[in-house]
Amino acid sequence: MIDKLANNSEIKDLFEAILTLDTYEDCCKFFEDICTIKEMQSIAQRLAVAKMLKSGETYQAIVNATGASTATISRVNRCLNYGDGGYNIVLKRLEKNQ
Repeated sequence: MIDKLANNSEIKDLFEAILTLDTYEDCCKFFEDICTIKEMQSIAQRLAVAKMLKSGETYQAIVNATGASTATISRVNRCLNYGDGGYNIVLKRLEKNQ
């Protein structure tokens, strides 16, 4: 998957743009301009699901807390266990910063 993404110049430009963001305020401004509210909510929901899965919560508890579908929870779980490690990188860094 990473190879496919790296070969797409538009996606590469997006990732490079995200890496230029220095502050929380910059990040908010960029994502408010580039994403719809629904897109941001969906991405945030997936991160919340990942946090809850990592802490050992059940699917039902995650559904109740986040409103995510079991299909979304399952997809995030697959990424946590068999993906490229992106969620784990971010979750470890967030935990370290708190």
